Amino acid sequence: MSQIIEITDFNAKELDIYARLTEAQLLHLYEPNGGVFIAESPKVITRALDAGYEPISLLLERKHIETQMKGIIARCPDIPVFTSDSEVLTQLTGYSLARGALCAMKRPAMPLLSDTLKDAKRVAVMENIMNSTNIGAIFRSAAALDIDAVLLTPACSDPLYRRAVRVSMGTVFQIPWNFLPTNDDYVSVLKEYGFKTAAMALTDNSVSIDDENVAKEEKLAIILGTEGDGLRQSTIDACDYTVKIPMSHGVDSLNVAAASAVAFWQLRKR
Repeated sequence: MSQIIEITDFNAKELDIYARLTEAQLLHLYEPNGGVFIAESPKVITRALDAGYEPISLLLERKHIETQMKGIIARCPDIPVFTSDSEVLTQLTGYSLARGALCAMKRPAMPLLSDTLKDAKRVAVMENIMNSTNIGAIFRSAAALDIDAVLLTPACSDPLYRRAVRVSMGTVFQIPWNFLPTNDDYVSVLKEYGFKTAAMALTDNSVSIDDENVAKEEKLAIILGTEGDGLRQSTIDACDYTVKIPMSHGVDSLNVAAASAVAFWQLRKR
């Protein structure tokens, strides 16, 4: 049976992970044995548990103990459950909890890149994307639209940051992902694993996203760049294809998360 603990002391050390530690501090909290991340909302927490992530504690509104969080609490019988009214939790954390629940979880060790790419035919690659909302949205589209794995350059924001996890609706737990070993010549790494590479960019040499040669590639990595600057020229030059989404009304680009959904749908392995 989980221990239900009413919050009476805002300074309790056990609440640091929810109230006082930054994302960067959580990332390195238990080094060298891995860090902590925060899952927010019952659906996201459930998806994390289903994927085998290990919970540390729960923080939730009192009214949810016997309602939407009852099943989750039953699945986590050996961890503390901190609780109070919504107003108290907002004062503690500094924001209103999405659907009234947070769960601190242990970060697992990252798998080998070879394991992440095992059997993958369609891979999404993020280059230096720092916006957690975009990262979460790209993960959600990738999971929904038949992408087999997601890779990120080391300069990207972490997919297990709270906002990225929440925006992804927990799909970050459902699709294999990993960080590439370098920010620079990572295209050669993709090619070593047998992938043809498609840079999403507007250039004089760009082909339409419905190009037959791109679509028929057996293994394809779809590379997405930052919101403002897009992909680096060195990345574009190293790729097998440069691909664009045809647009009208003088619009020359889409938000990277929106562009990813169009690309994943069009280039999915049929």
